[in-house]
Amino acid sequence: MRPEPTGARDALTTKTATVTPKQAHSRSWGERHPGTVQVLLLGVLGVVAFIALMAGRYMVPPETVIAVIASQVLPIEQTWASTATSAVVNVRIPRIIAGFLVGAGLAVSGASFQGMFRNPLVSSQILGVAAGAGFGAAIGILLSDSLVLVQALSFTGGLLAVGMAYALSRVRSTTPILMLVLSGIVIASLFSALTSMVKYVADPMNKMPAIVFWLLGSLNHVSAPDLMVLGPIIAVSILGLLVIRWRINVLTMGDEEARALGVNTEHLKIAIILLATVITAAAVCMSGIIGWIGLVIPHMGRMLVGPDNRYLLPVSVLLGGAFLIAVDTIARTAAPAEIPIGILTAVIGAPVFAVLLRRNNPGW
Repeated sequence: MRPEPTGARDALTTKTATVTPKQAHSRSWGERHPGTVQVLLLGVLGVVAFIALMAGRYMVPPETVIAVIASQVLPIEQTWASTATSAVVNVRIPRIIAGFLVGAGLAVSGASFQGMFRNPLVSSQILGVAAGAGFGAAIGILLSDSLVLVQALSFTGGLLAVGMAYALSRVRSTTPILMLVLSGIVIASLFSALTSMVKYVADPMNKMPAIVFWLLGSLNHVSAPDLMVLGPIIAVSILGLLVIRWRINVLTMGDEEARALGVNTEHLKIAIILLATVITAAAVCMSGIIGWIGLVIPHMGRMLVGPDNRYLLPVSVLLGGAFLIAVDTIARTAAPAEIPIGILTAVIGAPVFAVLLRRNNPGW
């Protein structure tokens, strides 16, 4: 991607900075103090993560959690049960890191797509990446019991689905937004049908339940090797979206105005689609299909700091990570058997989204 056009940045800065006293008074407190909101959300994230370290089938007291974590970097004599160390270090810390990465990645992908498509009802799964990744995972489960193969096919299926959607939407060397959305819907429907076919031919006593459970989403199989492979992929892609977040603001003005300001809209769209697709595909590899985060969290972020993507995307990262860590904690403690995360995100996300729709003013 070519260097940042200073004209676009200057135009965006002027447009953002030119606010009348009446408009400034009507803005919320969060819009006037986005940095403070981010600091507060960082504190909320820390509190949620600490509670997740304590909660579970085996409850760990807060002082023991602190001692266990400190013992990993300091020579502290162990006065607590080895079970506490195993629960905190080997089970809960990987789940918390995975929950943060997946939640943050899906939220920032959804916010980026909403800005690119100029539509607040778009989510990170709009181009069929989740459906393609789910199909790949179903094929992997059907063919083998190897988790590595399942994750590899899941990642490949997600990238293949988005590639097909993008190729289908190309019209005379351009990619109209409407064509991209419709192509994503078509490809997602195709891969959903193929996944249903795989479930139909799978062994109903063994393979089919495994496929269904994977598609419902869970973090119970996340391990340190998974984080070492998929974690950097998600983290680097999130960072990439954060780096170009001001360009997404320019893109929301419309393709013609963005091009007039010197932004190559086609290259920018490809970059956003590629980064968001890699995040979503890697997230599905790690946790299965988890819905609603990419749709609901950006709306919550707009209520806090407004629609400016320079602040919305970092807030979405913190909100999405804290939200999924909290939901995962509920999933593994609310019932005798662990509840799939996808069920909880839908049960929580749908009513929350309905409330947000009622409270927010209509329009973009």
